[in-house]
Amino acid sequence: MNPRRKQRLFATTSIILLVSAAIGIMLYSLSDNVDAFYTPSEIIEGKDKTGIKPTLGQRLRIGGMVVPGSVSRDAETLAVSFDLVDVGPSVTVQYQGILPDLFREGQGIVATGTLKDSSLIVAHEVLAKHDEEYMPPELAEKMKGIKHVPPSEATY
Repeated sequence: MNPRRKQRLFATTSIILLVSAAIGIMLYSLSDNVDAFYTPSEIIEGKDKTGIKPTLGQRLRIGGMVVPGSVSRDAETLAVSFDLVDVGPSVTVQYQGILPDLFREGQGIVATGTLKDSSLIVAHEVLAKHDEEYMPPELAEKMKGIKHVPPSEATY
C-alpha cells in the first residue's frame, strides 16, 4: 500500500473514531436528563404494551387529574400533597412550593419529580393545564369515558 494512502486511511479512521466517541459521550450524558411520561395507572400497573414500570428513584413526568378532596396543605410550610388519577388507581404527589394559579381539584396537571415509593412521587415542578379542553394524547386515550369536571362547574 502506498504511504500516502496509508496516511489518508489513518486520518480518516481517526476522525471517524473521534466523532463516534464524541457522539457516544453526548448520548450518555443526555440519558440522565430524560424524563419519561407516565400516567398514574402506568406507574402502578406498567406500560400497556411493554409492562415496564418505573424504578424507585427514577425521574419522571406524570399527568392526570387532581382527585377532588385529596389536596392537603401544611399550615406551617408550603408543602402540599394531592392524589392524581386517570382511569385506574391513584398516585400521591408531594410538592414543596407555590402551586400554579390554575391548580384546582378536578383539574389536569403534569408534575415532574422522583418516584419515592410504588405510589408516591416527590415533585419538584407542577404545571397546570391552561385550557380545560386540551389533554396530552397519551392521557386523552386513557381518559376516554371518564367525566371531567371543568373548573367552572367544580364546587369548592
